[in-house]
Amino acid sequence: MNENINYELKKIEDIAIFKLNEKRFDTSIAGFVKGEFTILLHTGDIHKLIIDLSEVEYCDSSGLSAILLAYRILQANDGILRLAAPTKNVKTLIQISQLDRVLYIHNTVDEALQELRKD
Repeated sequence: MNENINYELKKIEDIAIFKLNEKRFDTSIAGFVKGEFTILLHTGDIHKLIIDLSEVEYCDSSGLSAILLAYRILQANDGILRLAAPTKNVKTLIQISQLDRVLYIHNTVDEALQELRKD
């Protein structure tokens, strides 16, 4: 497992933005990302999270599983998850797996920020 994954985490007001700066979101990094989400969402007092997928060109079921873990943790704590700027391939995978029924997707991080600021 590659433990040197490249990601950025920033907070704007009460909203955390997790940007994964990796081309592949697959089994090689999904376990690490799950760990980061678990720590962040259980100890970071975060109730609004945007996952920026703009750099991810490929995602498999283990990457989706990491996203769903963050979604479930947030749901359990009355939090909100939004996905932002997925590439065409990633967006197609989310739609094929019908996860777009529970995961809200925005074209840009700014769009997601504007929506979460309303809540």
